[in-house]
Amino acid sequence: MDIVLATRNRKKVEEMKSIFGSMGMEPRLYALDDFPGCREAEEDGATFEENAAKKALQIFKCAGMTAVADDSGLEVDALKGAPGIYSARYAGEPSDDSANNRKLLDELKDVPDEERGARFVCCIAMADKDGVKTFLGYVNGRIGREPRGRNGFGYDPLFFPEGSDRTFAEIADAEKNAMSHRGRALKKLQIYLFEKKGSPSF
Repeated sequence: MDIVLATRNRKKVEEMKSIFGSMGMEPRLYALDDFPGCREAEEDGATFEENAAKKALQIFKCAGMTAVADDSGLEVDALKGAPGIYSARYAGEPSDDSANNRKLLDELKDVPDEERGARFVCCIAMADKDGVKTFLGYVNGRIGREPRGRNGFGYDPLFFPEGSDRTFAEIADAEKNAMSHRGRALKKLQIYLFEKKGSPSF
């Protein structure tokens, strides 16, 4: 089975490829850069699901093959769910991980440790000839007070998953992928494909 990952974010592409591999799934994966004539959809939906579905459907129609899209972000309790769907551009355009992290820390500077709860959310959408299916994954945790670690991307240096004293950026890729919001959403996709096609590896 051929799948195009509907993103030009190379870090996200590599993470998704790694997760697929760790689950024993072996599709032929393509990135959006392999289809220069296809434009990424505008992320103007009101939810992660709306954005992911829109991105997957647009690329499926353009590339002519099954498309998998991801829309994910960070929801912080003390900020009433912000930055949410605006996570990638929290500090403005163009997207800048360091700037986003600085803004988040500034917004939370007076928030005590016990009130710094947060969760990562991921919606995976798959579009093919049968339509669009979406799969949600979550991981709870808390926001630290300074960046820690050099792995990952986005808010990983600030996010401590529940029960851990290490941020996502301090955790090895394989360990992170096993517990991450993206890994959990892709696991639901795997189960769906197994039930639909009768094979966990397509």
